This record gives sequence, structure tokens and C-alpha cells, in this order.
Amino acid sequence: MKSKAIRLKSPGGFDNIHLTTEEVEQPIGHQVLVNWRATSLNYHDYLVVKGAIPVTEGRIPMSDGAGEIVAVGGAVTKWKVGDKVLSLFYRDWLNGTPTPQKTTQISGENSDGFLTEYGLESEEALTRMPSHLSFTEAATMSCAALTAWNALMVKGNLQRGESVLIEGTGGLSIFSMQIALAAGAKVYATSSSEEKAERLKSLGVEAVVNYKTQPKWGRKIYELSNGGVDHVIDVGGGTTMNNSIDAAKMGGHVCSIGILGNGRTGEITFSKFFFKHLKMSGIAIGSREMQYDLVQFMEQHQIKPMVSKVFAFDELAAAFRYQESGQHFGKIVIAY
Repeated sequence: MKSKAIRLKSPGGFDNIHLTTEEVEQPIGHQVLVNWRATSLNYHDYLVVKGAIPVTEGRIPMSDGAGEIVAVGGAVTKWKVGDKVLSLFYRDWLNGTPTPQKTTQISGENSDGFLTEYGLESEEALTRMPSHLSFTEAATMSCAALTAWNALMVKGNLQRGESVLIEGTGGLSIFSMQIALAAGAKVYATSSSEEKAERLKSLGVEAVVNYKTQPKWGRKIYELSNGGVDHVIDVGGGTTMNNSIDAAKMGGHVCSIGILGNGRTGEITFSKFFFKHLKMSGIAIGSREMQYDLVQFMEQHQIKPMVSKVFAFDELAAAFRYQESGQHFGKIVIAY
């Protein structure tokens, strides 16, 4: 049996994406063979494919995957043929707190990712898919949705009636909105697009501030929320953190989960940070145990991921160029 796969050539870049056809290995021991059906784009994957995160020659990219088990090794007890499964970003972070050992192996970076028709996985490195989702929808969850879940429900301990600020309309921000609304929280947002702002409000967001026309948007969110929000999901890093601190209420929680703007800054106003008694968390995805809880929550609330656009297997470069354009609302998916 043959399998299509996308492999990267050094030094990276959209011109060094290569489509290959390979023989499929059969599972042994605790391995399962998964027919991967879809993956989705994350900023981490973009950095890998562009070459900003160097990887081994021939690496298969993409850290999200949704598929179906088509064969199992003789020692497998957790899965059977026909089970629909999700990948893990960290194959070794199964439960508990993160450690260097648990978070060393990263799918699509220092181990092969999921832009392949068939792949072998340890039976431990998977969770089930939500039963109400298609492969295309479920393929958006293992990075963006799990990070949002960890930030809000694990680190943040989000409670009904609290408030959340999301920044922009990328996949993680939209998942944060959906989880927060399902949990009974109020959601505020930023966007530079009036069209996207109206869509956010139609989905239940209380108010949206245009960060282009109001560069001090954190103060505006503070005013609109009558003294600041309980939780800020900061996706920009250096370019957004001061505004995120401004937007938070006294005793609030700022969760840093991205560097879409800039990974470094020397300009955080720390006096505001400590005089407001803020809590800050840094979040990089989550564990298998968290992903199981997320799957159950999404089923309970019938949450459907928002897919902005779907590309074909051999359209990875086009998909990332669409991501670069900033047109997307939610997740970009490659289905195969």
C-alpha cells in the first residue's frame, strides 16, 4: 500500500515543499496505523515550513491530525480498527504538569507530523475525536482548541459570569470565544476589520474594539467591561502585552499563548502588572488528559469549530499564503 506525504527540504520555504509517495509500514506491538484525513494550519507549522524553526531534512510537517485507525499492532488494547482519533502536539505529555521530558517531542518539528495519508503512532499518543465532528472540523483541535482550553479552563479556572478578552479572529482566539461562551462567560474582542467585528458580535461577543483605529485598545476594553476583564488571551506577545495588562481587571489573569506580533519586548509596564495584582501564565498547548476533557466539553456543548477555508493535500503553500493574508476567521484546513 502506498501513501502520499509532504516532506520539507532544507533550508525551508514554500519552494522546498515536496510531495512524495511512500510504502506504508504495518503496525507492530503497541503501534496503530492511522489513515490521516485532515490537518490544520497553526503559526508553529508556518514557522517550521518557512524555515524559521529548523527541522531535519525530509520532515513531514503539521502538528494537527484527525483520522481513522486502519490497523493495530498485536499488543494494542486502547483502540480498534475504525476508531476515529486525534493526534497530540506533545506525544509524551500524557498527564500532569509539563516537564522537559514530556514536552521534548513535538509533532511536525522534531518528529514527523500529519501531512501524510498514513502514519504509525503509539496507541498512547492519540485521543478520540468528538463524535459530532467531521475529520475536517476535528483536525483543528489538537493545537488551537487545546491551548484555549488549557488557558481558560485549566490555568484560568474560568467561572460562569466572568469575562474574557480575545485578540483577533485566528483559530485560537475563536476557540477561546466558543469555550468561554459555552462556559457562561462574557467575551470581548479586538479586530481591525469591521466586517469581522460584526460577525463576532453576531456570535455573542459583548463588544469589539478596532486595534488599528484605537491603539490604546486595552484601556477601551477596561472601560467597556466596567473595570477590566477577568481573563486576557494574549496572542501577540511583545506588541500586545501592555494593552493586555491595561485590559485586565485587578486580580485578573493574563495568559500569554502566542507571538504573532513579536516574541520580545523591553517595554512591559511592570508597575501596572504588580499594582493590579495580576496573574500571568505562559501556555504552550496541553496534555493528552486535557485533550480528553476538551473532547468531552465540545460534545456536551455541541461546539463546532469554525473553518474558514479548506485546501487540498498538495496546496500547503497556497494555504499558508492565505494565512499570511489575514483573511481567515477561525481555522484553515487541509483535507485529504
